[in-house]
Amino acid sequence: MNLLDRIKINARQYGKRIVLPEGTEERTLKAADILAAENIARIILLGSPEAILSEAKKFNLSNIDKTTIIDPKNHPDKEKYIEMMVELRKHKGLTTDEASKLIEDPLYLATLMIKAGDADGEVAGAMNSTGDVLRPAFQYVKTKPGISVVSGAFIMILQDKEYGDDGLLVFADCAVHPDPTESELAEIAVATAGTTRSIAGFEPRIAMLSFSTKGSASHPMVDKVVNATRIAREMAPELQIDGELQADAAIIEKIGQSKAPGSSIAGNANVLIFPNLESGNIAYKLVQRLANAEAIGPVLQGMAAPINDLSRGCSVSDIVNLVAITANQASGN
Repeated sequence: MNLLDRIKINARQYGKRIVLPEGTEERTLKAADILAAENIARIILLGSPEAILSEAKKFNLSNIDKTTIIDPKNHPDKEKYIEMMVELRKHKGLTTDEASKLIEDPLYLATLMIKAGDADGEVAGAMNSTGDVLRPAFQYVKTKPGISVVSGAFIMILQDKEYGDDGLLVFADCAVHPDPTESELAEIAVATAGTTRSIAGFEPRIAMLSFSTKGSASHPMVDKVVNATRIAREMAPELQIDGELQADAAIIEKIGQSKAPGSSIAGNANVLIFPNLESGNIAYKLVQRLANAEAIGPVLQGMAAPINDLSRGCSVSDIVNLVAITANQASGN
């Protein structure tokens, strides 16, 4: 059984409520039909019920009636969410009139539903920018306690089963934060451990990557990784984590034993934490293209509830997969 199949099986067992704010968008509707038919999650579509049902009929979608459809402009909980918005943002001067307009935006409504406990996660971005998707999330859902930074992880599925956990590796941060501080880098490592457990399904063995292994080079960039490793250990003493390690020392046993003797992670890592976004983004794309690896993600991590952002060029299957992943994330929150 491949990883995506396992993720979908787990999602069915969890029965999480995942809200799709772009309820009238064609790919989103087609994905919702599949998700409902396969019972992968309890789907909530936001949008005009008339428009959603009309589009579903046009595309011959027969399972939309198994979803919950909520009209952002007219629903029983509208006032409840408005009051919640004003209370949460009164220090920013948000007025009731302003909240009354914002709550009719499906991206804001989705976030408030999660904050109120009426949904477990959100997937959006098929027709909205990353900034538009994440802005209400940062304002109302915020980050997990003890985590100040949001990051993006990729699950890399390699054809060569020698590396990682039977060919599975998790890379972070490859999508969000350009240049994390040492404390933020530690938080990214801890958050990625949670993603690894809840989605990839194995115990993380984390390598904090650098161009140096155990003092082979001296530079402030190396110091950042060394300090981030120490901070991560303090944050989560139960984690298997080591650094600083070069990439080859992290994943190739012989090289790891030579460069970092005595390390339980060197040569055995299945989670790679990159020192900055530049190196992480370059690395995952090189592995994806040159090794013909499958890259699942980015999976956003660090939020207090799972809110994931799609590419606007996403396919129907991309949406289905990300909803299943979001349901798995929600099971660990």
